[in-house]
Amino acid sequence: MSPRPVNHPEIHAVLPPRLCAGIEDYALAWGCGSSGQDWTGRFDKRDKGTHRFMIADTRGPLALTVPIAKPESSRCRWDEVLISAHGAWWDVHRVALESAYGRTPYFEFYIDRFLPMLTVGVTDRFPRLMYLAMAWDAQLRDILGMPPSSPSPHGMPVIPDVAPPGPYRQVRQDKLGFIAGMSILDLVFNLGPEAQIYLHNLQK
Repeated sequence: MSPRPVNHPEIHAVLPPRLCAGIEDYALAWGCGSSGQDWTGRFDKRDKGTHRFMIADTRGPLALTVPIAKPESSRCRWDEVLISAHGAWWDVHRVALESAYGRTPYFEFYIDRFLPMLTVGVTDRFPRLMYLAMAWDAQLRDILGMPPSSPSPHGMPVIPDVAPPGPYRQVRQDKLGFIAGMSILDLVFNLGPEAQIYLHNLQK
């Protein structure tokens, strides 16, 4: 992919902690000089979006959740939360992704990059939720031609304005219509290199 144009080189975008974040987060980070997720906030079990992401399955939206271990303290931070091996969730996620995106133009091209996060031993490789999320994020940023995640130099969330994500080509759009609110994975598997153009066009 070509180098990304940077509209706001002076801005560091501080993003919420997310596993396979939505397109909106990557659109916000796209035009900034640097960006990264902030995992230092206090753990809140109600925030399921931190360890759950949405994909466009054969029948519509599907939530994939990584189970987390019960924290030892109610005051723990998100960067301390451990993931659980309950239910062999990595197999469930891998099969779901294959079912949802196996026929997309770029699934076979990219899926090998993600196998360390989708195969047995993942809880040893990435024992904390933050480590798992950062592994996904590192691969996605590389695919999108974005710089690696970095901590905030100021600790303040400064985010530029971007347009709301609009429709793009999805593999089952003729059957299900366009499905909004998906993880960045949906954009990558469906558009491949054109995902760069899509994110750039959302910049104001």
